[in-house]
Amino acid sequence: MRKLIVAEQISLDGVIQSPGGPEEDPSGNFRLGGWVVPYADEVIGQALQDLLSPAFELLLGRRTYDIFAAYWPYVRADSASHAIADRFNSVPKHVATHRPDSLGWQNSHALGGDLANAIRALKHQDGVDLLTWGSGDMVRQLLAAGLVDELWFLTYPVVLARGKRLFGDDSQESAFTLAHSTRTPGGVLITRYVRSGEVRTGRFE
Repeated sequence: MRKLIVAEQISLDGVIQSPGGPEEDPSGNFRLGGWVVPYADEVIGQALQDLLSPAFELLLGRRTYDIFAAYWPYVRADSASHAIADRFNSVPKHVATHRPDSLGWQNSHALGGDLANAIRALKHQDGVDLLTWGSGDMVRQLLAAGLVDELWFLTYPVVLARGKRLFGDDSQESAFTLAHSTRTPGGVLITRYVRSGEVRTGRFE
């Protein structure tokens, strides 16, 4: 069975809304869009390259899909992001959407029916791992259904105080093992957590 890997840029207080720019998602009067931009450096660039080097298929929520589809197909060949654009443009993309007729980005496919059941079926197919980037509304549903196998975080040293957060009260209780960690000169923590079973509890004597 293939894994589902969720990659997120996240603040210290768990916010994932509009990290790359003010126009990404200003809903709820969120005014701090672009909060990751001042921290961009070569270490983060290498981490992204490592994340995207293995074969994968994209699994995206509709809002993230629309943001990606409006950007990645139009990246110039001489851009520093061209290698990422090539990967994103070429891989299959599975999209949680109620508007399947508007998926114009190449190799895009709508997920039908119940979201959790559709993704369980995807995971049981033969093939490469599934990678989700952003897509907070969808990821919260996947966490509630216990379908996330790995969490890949870029944790930025900011408290945003408001905005959409990754974890809701309905997330399924799960234990994760830290498989990798490093930090950037700007203080961004890059971590990878692998699902390792149930949460264990105890009592101090």
